[in-house]
Amino acid sequence: MRRLRTQAGLTQEQMAERSGVSVRTIRRLETGKAADHRLGTVNLLADALDLGAEDRRQLAAVLAPAHPSPIPLQGKVNGDSSGPFEPEPEPEPESEPEPESEPEPESEPEPESEVDRVLAGAAAELAREVGRRWQKEEEQRRVHDPFPLPVRWNRAPARLTDHAENIQRLPPGVRPEPMEPAGDLRSVAEAYRGIPSGRLVILGRAGSGKSIMAIRLVLDLLGGSGPDRSRRVPVIFGVGAWDATAVALRDWLVDLLLRDYPHLARRTPGGSTLAAALVDAGLILPVLDGFDEIAEGLRQEALEALNATSLPLVLTSRAGEYAEAVSAARAPLVWAAGIELAGLTPDDLSAYLSRTARPAAQGGRAPGGEGGEGGEALWDSVLEVLRSGKDAAGGRLAEVLSTPLMIALARTMYSEAPGRDPAELLDAGRFPTASSLEDHLLAGFVPTVYRPRVAERAATGDPDRDRRQDRRDRDRRRNWDPDRARHWLGHLAHHLVRLDRDRHDLAWWQIGESLPRSTRVLTVALVSALCVTVSDWAVVLLVAPITPGEALVQGAVVGPVGGLAFGCFYAAMAAFGGGSFAPSQVRLRLRGRTDGIGRRPVRTFTDRFAAVVPGGFVMGIGCACAFALQRALYEGRSLTDPALVEALLINMLVLGLIFSSAAGLVFGLLAALETPLDVGSAATPAGLLSANRATVYRQVLVIVPVLTLAIALGGGLVVRLLAGVLGPLSWKLPEGLVIGAVGGLGGGLSYALCFTAWGQWLIFSRLLLPLTGKLPWSPEDFLDDAYRRGVLRRSGAVYQFRHVRLQHHLGHTYRRRQGNYTPATFPMPPR
Repeated sequence: MRRLRTQAGLTQEQMAERSGVSVRTIRRLETGKAADHRLGTVNLLADALDLGAEDRRQLAAVLAPAHPSPIPLQGKVNGDSSGPFEPEPEPEPESEPEPESEPEPESEPEPESEVDRVLAGAAAELAREVGRRWQKEEEQRRVHDPFPLPVRWNRAPARLTDHAENIQRLPPGVRPEPMEPAGDLRSVAEAYRGIPSGRLVILGRAGSGKSIMAIRLVLDLLGGSGPDRSRRVPVIFGVGAWDATAVALRDWLVDLLLRDYPHLARRTPGGSTLAAALVDAGLILPVLDGFDEIAEGLRQEALEALNATSLPLVLTSRAGEYAEAVSAARAPLVWAAGIELAGLTPDDLSAYLSRTARPAAQGGRAPGGEGGEGGEALWDSVLEVLRSGKDAAGGRLAEVLSTPLMIALARTMYSEAPGRDPAELLDAGRFPTASSLEDHLLAGFVPTVYRPRVAERAATGDPDRDRRQDRRDRDRRRNWDPDRARHWLGHLAHHLVRLDRDRHDLAWWQIGESLPRSTRVLTVALVSALCVTVSDWAVVLLVAPITPGEALVQGAVVGPVGGLAFGCFYAAMAAFGGGSFAPSQVRLRLRGRTDGIGRRPVRTFTDRFAAVVPGGFVMGIGCACAFALQRALYEGRSLTDPALVEALLINMLVLGLIFSSAAGLVFGLLAALETPLDVGSAATPAGLLSANRATVYRQVLVIVPVLTLAIALGGGLVVRLLAGVLGPLSWKLPEGLVIGAVGGLGGGLSYALCFTAWGQWLIFSRLLLPLTGKLPWSPEDFLDDAYRRGVLRRSGAVYQFRHVRLQHHLGHTYRRRQGNYTPATFPMPPR
């Protein structure tokens, strides 16, 4: 039935309007949840679809199996009421009606629940954001300049696809319809809409245009008409980072939706996040890009996990890696059709490259031609050799330039760079193999896109306005040194390499992980010590009735001990796989409402409280040690003095309880007073960075005074409770406020700088990495400029290298240039 509806070009809503059968009934019929319906219902559906005789019989056999006799169906055939079918002589018996056989109020639409309204609004908002994001990405890649490359596809080999009957979800004995044998970039969405199972695998070799086709498919599904647009929002997910042995597909999809679309963190009336609710309701069409980028040992498990679901999806992969996974799993992606991208021909290159070299880019007149013939003259000799097909060097070049990636690199290096002659690509001495040609294009890409450019001066007639515009243009597009840019990009590419696999998401909050763990721990300890020391000096010198000398000694002791406590806590987190903090996806809600979408403040408070209490206890122990050391130094007492040791142990317990309970209470309440971000505030990496910075500022403004009061007032309560057990204890309110102010200010600043995504970005990526020469002093401008130059692309809140081949080349080149680089060697296998 779904196949017939799709062929008729109808959505479920349109079919319901034509037939008078409810959308709910149609959905139940198509999913197999309803069986043995009345022939009257089947007639209504057949009439709405204008079915012929054979299709009517098949539809009756599937939907009304209790009536196997060849009694003709009532109604018209192909719009003609005088068809060969006669009315039934008598109504069908209904001695044993099924629940689905009961009459349904099909003319009345079902009332829409609050959850349905919320999900419908969230899906529409997500569709707009996905379309805007990938439209911009397609423009950034210059897919339509001067015209889209003719990326073509053919049907994938039969061994890599499921049976046609399974793809079309047909019952036994029904002959499948033939699939389109071939197509191009413009027809992929139409081909997908004709797949009843909603599952498609896009195969191709490296750089063949799989990601471009995935982007075009998403935009066409969002912008066109058809059943997929009315039900599901296509979203591209980089599947290379998925570990199917550790995270279920559903949970992984939800996590990425929350990362890239933070507004989906809002809660539905049912309690789950919008991201989880959209996935569970089947309103997301996952477009899984880069199956071949999954670690080799995990591809089989990933394919088996996908086969364990019935979720409609699109999967892109290199053909070889996918074939290996199919062989290991002994099954392709079930219910999935497959297409394989074909290589570009010399005729395609001739039409495209000759129009990429504009005369203005070649100094107004290209050698050997005038005006509009500049591009043809530039590439003339190369294209002539490629078309002839008689030269070995030309054959190698044609093989290399058969993919959109290499054509884009060649275009950038020669069509857009004055003084470069593409004829050097035919030099067999320099490039004896296709691999050497690819390395040459990859190596020359970064220096070419980073060549110095002189910006034109604005001329609006207003000198002040012109100067401001010139300053903004210079800030937005700097002339980075090509060698330094390649070094910085190489460090970022190397940072993405792990012992078990390559990562492809370049997240700004994870760049600090490229520093050694020992360096990060030491930095956290030093920064925390500085924060606590400065806070102690500022508070004690202003309000405490002690001499400046004692205040300086106290700060000099409390700061390092506090830094040591924070450093130990961070080291413990890093040792167990932590140490990197994702950006907060929320901001404080000091007033306002939640638009009817509930949250779970009690659970949120409990989770945050449990996470913070250990750190607060460690800080309390550190402060007790600092006070004991201060007394030993300032009063001249021995550290082995029994009275001092006893006081130290008591203070460790009391201050540990005070600081841990106060920190847990404050940070737990802080989590309960949060509300989701708007979608527009975190649509890009820079937007998420700006939003997280604002979140940290607000958190500090709340943490410092509230934590001060919590320590001061909570300390009195803890002392009263423990006084009967530990003996006489003293906690006066003025002293408690001083200790609370030191803890609140020092703890708040240390938390902001060392335990938030923005703080780690500041101290690691903005300070340490530039100091060591591994990044520029303005890394966010560098990353944004790399995106504008086409070296990086954006995928939600993260960057990715334009292609994995470019990432591997830059990372390998960076490692070879390091002084301590030694290629890995492996023992020879025994004979």
